[in-house]
Amino acid sequence: MRIGIITFPGSLDDVDAARAVRLAGGEPVALWHAEHDLQDVDAVVLPGGFSYGDYLRAGAIAARAPLMQDVVERARQGLPVLGICNGFQVLCEAGLLPGALTRNSHLHFRNRDQVLGVERADTAWTSSYATGQRIVIPVKNGEGRFVASDGDLDRIEGEGRVVVRYLDGNPNGSSRDIAGVTSENGRVVGLMPHPEHAVEDLTGPSTDGLGFFTSVLKAVVNA
Repeated sequence: MRIGIITFPGSLDDVDAARAVRLAGGEPVALWHAEHDLQDVDAVVLPGGFSYGDYLRAGAIAARAPLMQDVVERARQGLPVLGICNGFQVLCEAGLLPGALTRNSHLHFRNRDQVLGVERADTAWTSSYATGQRIVIPVKNGEGRFVASDGDLDRIEGEGRVVVRYLDGNPNGSSRDIAGVTSENGRVVGLMPHPEHAVEDLTGPSTDGLGFFTSVLKAVVNA
C-alpha cells in the first residue's frame, strides 16, 4: 500500500512518518506541497513540524498549498488522511476537520510522553485499537490547544467524533481534553500527539503509535 507523506517548508517529522509507514508494512511515498500530484497513493499523512514557520497562523498557509487542493478533493471522496500535530492544524485550516488549534493555555511549549484514551476504534486510522484502550505516545507542541464553540463541542461529542482524549493530565488546555478528532465518515483523522514517535521500543516510550499506521493499511484493503 502506498502512503503519501507530504513535505511542506518547515516540516520536520516527515522522515519519521515515512519510517512508521514502512514499519507497519506500507510503502511511503514522498509528496511535495507545491505540486498537483498525489502519485496514486492509497492514503496521505500530513506530518508534524512548523510549516511555513507557523507564520500568520499555524497551518494556515500550508492549508492553501497546491497539493492540499487535491488532498481536500480526494478526502471528500473517501481518501484516508491523517494529520499529526502541525498536520492536524493544516486539516482544521483546510476545513476537513472541525475546531481549531491555538496557543497552549499555559503559553509554554510542552514535550512529554502522554497517556491517551482511544474513544473511536472504527476509523480508518484507529481500527487496530480497542475502544477505551490506554496508549502512550509523545506530545510536543506550543499551539496544541483544541478549541471550538460550546455548541460545536457539543456537536463533536454528540456525533462521536472525538478519536482520542488526554488522560492523566491535559498538556495544553484543550477543550474537554480532546486530543484528536475525525471527519463524519471516519476517513480523516487529526491528532496533536505524535504516533510516529512511538513505533519502536528503542526510540519511543512504547510502540503504541504503530496502530495508526497498521489501521490504514487494513482500511485500504477492506475499502
